[in-house]
Amino acid sequence: MPDLFAQEPSAPLAEALRPKTLDEVIGQSHLLGEGKPLRLAFQSGKPHSMIFWGPPGVGKTTLARLTASAFKCEFIALSAVLSGVKDIREAMEQARQYLAQGKNTILFVDEIHRFNKSQQDALLPHVESGLFTFIGATTENPSFEVNSALLSRAQVYVLKSLTDEELKLLLKRAQEKALGDLEFEEKAVDTIVGYADGDARRFLNLLEQCKTAAGAAGVQKIDADFIQNALSLNARRFDKGGDNFYDQISALHKSVRGSHPDAALYWLTRMLDGGADPRYLSRRIVRMAWEDIGLADPRAMQIANDAALTYERLGSPEGELALGQAVIYLAVAAKSNAGYMAYNQARAFVKQDKSREVPVHLRNAPTKLMKELGYGHEYRYAHDEPNAYAAGESYLPEGMQEPGWYQPVPRGLEIKIGEKLALLRKWDDEAETE
Repeated sequence: MPDLFAQEPSAPLAEALRPKTLDEVIGQSHLLGEGKPLRLAFQSGKPHSMIFWGPPGVGKTTLARLTASAFKCEFIALSAVLSGVKDIREAMEQARQYLAQGKNTILFVDEIHRFNKSQQDALLPHVESGLFTFIGATTENPSFEVNSALLSRAQVYVLKSLTDEELKLLLKRAQEKALGDLEFEEKAVDTIVGYADGDARRFLNLLEQCKTAAGAAGVQKIDADFIQNALSLNARRFDKGGDNFYDQISALHKSVRGSHPDAALYWLTRMLDGGADPRYLSRRIVRMAWEDIGLADPRAMQIANDAALTYERLGSPEGELALGQAVIYLAVAAKSNAGYMAYNQARAFVKQDKSREVPVHLRNAPTKLMKELGYGHEYRYAHDEPNAYAAGESYLPEGMQEPGWYQPVPRGLEIKIGEKLALLRKWDDEAETE
């Protein structure tokens, strides 16, 4: 069996420092500590199919390779981005050849969520037959992205981003094995750790950039200013289409709903810093105004819409300030989901209800025939009624009871709305008793 961990002399730092044993892995103590699930799996003596779910650079590929090494299995790796059904068939044939030689196989599929249903289905019979042990890696929620049949045959292990202390431990190892006498000031380390954002691969790539830049500049000790000036520092980890993105959107929405302006600003600026489309965020802010503030403070809807228009006019970065002020206002505004709930109840009712006729007195009568048929007959024009309200008039289809969908809350403007509706219902009751 070939050495899975053999390195070329020019291998990137991330590859050069890839752990060769389970004890060398930094992070994931909730899985790899004594008595923890993944360590027990390694100690079981037999590999099982599994899916590693976690953000980039936390050790998913490393753990897959270590599994193959620990159980003395052949290792076949596929990238779901680059591989098709033909590649899967070739991998199956290779696994059959290994099996004929008395060797077990680990089939590792990186970014398994990028395989479509038919590609995932192609793996299933071979997982069931035991031709290979399947290991998948994904940054997306496998509950949504992996076929239920395949998911049911694999144990899901959730991997976490590395902590700051774990990244600093990784720096110490890199200094011992690859960085020579290169030194880092404490603020420089904090800067790199911050930009790594829990991603070990990114962290090591930044260290490698530091080594290259320091060599070119003849620098032996790196400070924070050197890092800012010499390195290309990308935005923090952010997946515009994945779980991380929608988790942050959810956090923003819940912070607004929870009336916490600082938290709302934090999540908004986190996403803007990470590269989220401000136009998309502006649409979500408008949605928050309608869903969670509603008629308790109608000005919130106006401010949200104005912020979206301001961004369209000014662009970034100036227009982002309008989005920030909008989420502050929404967070501190009176809250009501009464309109949102009423709309959803009405929509659900209409979807399951029969098609009801429009009452004759509410129908338009633009022609003589329609008038002769009684269209609009006995309709009461509200402006001609006392208080501009036709007390006791019915506007629902015949036979339909008052549903009571809209129930204003005792907050903000809806206090007044509730009082107004109570008065109108009182007039209706009085009209019925006359």
